[in-house]
Amino acid sequence: MTAFTFYKSPFGLLKIGIQNEELVHIGIVPKQDEAHQTTALSEEAFAQLQDYFSGRRTEFSLPYTLVGTEFQRQVWTQIAKIPYGQTATYKDIAQAVGKPRAFQATGRAVGTNPLAIIIPCHRVVGANGDLTGYAFGLEMKKSLLKLESRLAFGKRDHPDT
Repeated sequence: MTAFTFYKSPFGLLKIGIQNEELVHIGIVPKQDEAHQTTALSEEAFAQLQDYFSGRRTEFSLPYTLVGTEFQRQVWTQIAKIPYGQTATYKDIAQAVGKPRAFQATGRAVGTNPLAIIIPCHRVVGANGDLTGYAFGLEMKKSLLKLESRLAFGKRDHPDT
């Protein structure tokens, strides 16, 4: 059974799902749609997410399980390897999982990422560097990438400052 907890974030209401002491879901929802069941792990996940949003954290140290098809899990595992402050293209991800022509399937897998921010699908961009679809909207994707790039390069060194 999955326990869901809800927290307010700078981007809206976070829904965090815990099953067997592991994260199985992090997403943004318009309103609470399940019973609120706080766990020690959901509290730690929210604390780490708050640290990330405030620029104090660049990596997460939380136990999680990826629930999906084999291909989806391969894509999500590759996305998790994209370093903080950097991006990769859908083509890069498709090639890394051994399916270099599977751009659309890769895009669908990216779009169904069950662990938003923890598995940083916001770091996946189009072939020409364009910000393409993001389950929670392009403004959030842009904000997360801007946060990471400012911190990765330092505010004075970043071209957008």
